Amino acid sequence: MPTHKFAPGQSVRFSPHRYEDGSSRGIYTIVTRLPEAGNVPQYRIKAKTDGRERVVREDQLARA
Repeated sequence: MPTHKFAPGQSVRFSPHRYEDGSSRGIYTIVTRLPEAGNVPQYRIKAKTDGRERVVREDQLARA
């Protein structure tokens, strides 16, 4: 069972997958941890620039 690498409040760098909108790339804050999808942890993150939130997979995130 995978465990989450990031904690709420932590800053992360979001890199969308190759076929997703690259304009969403940047620094985000972890809002909350979510259940796994396909055995990969998920998170709700919030953009530091415009406050938009999105749900992402852990493999799309890196330490900021």
